[in-house]
Amino acid sequence: MKKVFRIIMIVLFLGVFLFTIGYLYKKSIKKPVVYELKSAFVSNLLKKTVATGSVVPRKEITIKPQVSGIVEQIYVQPGNHIKKGDLIARVKIIPNMVELNNAESRLNRAQIAYDDAKQVFERQKKIYDQGVIPEADFQQVRLNFNNSREELNSAESNLQLIKEGVNKRSGEVTNTLIRSTIEGMVLDVPVEVGNSVIETNNFNEGSTIASVADMGEMIFKGKVDETEVGKLKIGMPLILSIGAIEDEKFDATLEYISPKGKEENGAIQFEIKAAVKLKAKSFIRAGYSANADIVLDRRDSVLVIEESLIKFDKDTPYVEIETKTPQVFARRNVKTGLSDGINIEILSGLVKKDKIKGKVQENQPAPETPKATS
Repeated sequence: MKKVFRIIMIVLFLGVFLFTIGYLYKKSIKKPVVYELKSAFVSNLLKKTVATGSVVPRKEITIKPQVSGIVEQIYVQPGNHIKKGDLIARVKIIPNMVELNNAESRLNRAQIAYDDAKQVFERQKKIYDQGVIPEADFQQVRLNFNNSREELNSAESNLQLIKEGVNKRSGEVTNTLIRSTIEGMVLDVPVEVGNSVIETNNFNEGSTIASVADMGEMIFKGKVDETEVGKLKIGMPLILSIGAIEDEKFDATLEYISPKGKEENGAIQFEIKAAVKLKAKSFIRAGYSANADIVLDRRDSVLVIEESLIKFDKDTPYVEIETKTPQVFARRNVKTGLSDGINIEILSGLVKKDKIKGKVQENQPAPETPKATS
């Protein structure tokens, strides 16, 4: 029994020993390193910068009342398309008590003066008709009567305007009716029926009754960092990406660059504006956020490679090209041109059939990079 046990232990020991030797041998054998091979290809390159901003109407105005009072009725709502002169709201005037008292007092005085002038006129007319007084004397009486009548009418109109905003001579409501001054779409009506509003005057811009804009002409308003603004020129093309409209791009043309920058979060930003080319089937709402790709430079149908393949010896760019022996590489200097951050233009030093050393293929250990032969 002991002999059998001893034999089993010896066999197990030998098995473990042989397994260890085999494992260490396999570990000592270095697997061949294989690098990916890349080639140059023909493509278009765009060098661009990105500006963030929003799309807004070129013409947007706020409608404000000419009289102070209470909003009595609103005739539009956001989204309505209106024409110039269309009715937006009606304001009920709440008269100033001092002005009202002065207007009523003026009307009373005008009425008294008119009644007196009328009596004098009628009395003098009878005498004039009888030929007792000359034409010159009666003319002065008639003038006084006409002036008193005009003053009475003026006092009545003034009181009516203060109380109701109505002029009896025109026979229609004037300042109490708020009308649109342009044709467009109603974007916002920030007041409700019953709200108090203030008229536009020298000391106050007044309450906003509605915002109206021409949605057929939109612009992009954005900001560009000071490091990029020097590369921009009026007339440059922009490509707009609007967050709310997926998978669709809009063309725009740069038409304004602010001459003065503003500091924001420690960086100087310059405002830009660009005219947006609208599409018939796409409706852009005012205030949509957007990103604008501004094309600074471009190359069409040029030879390019991935920029990550470029290496540098001081200021000299080069790549490693596979020789006639597979996976053996030689250095070759190249001359580069425009880069878009991913691909770079090759002006000289490469042709499309050259195989360029890339990164180690997957599932391969990362060895020391073999030196390129000159």
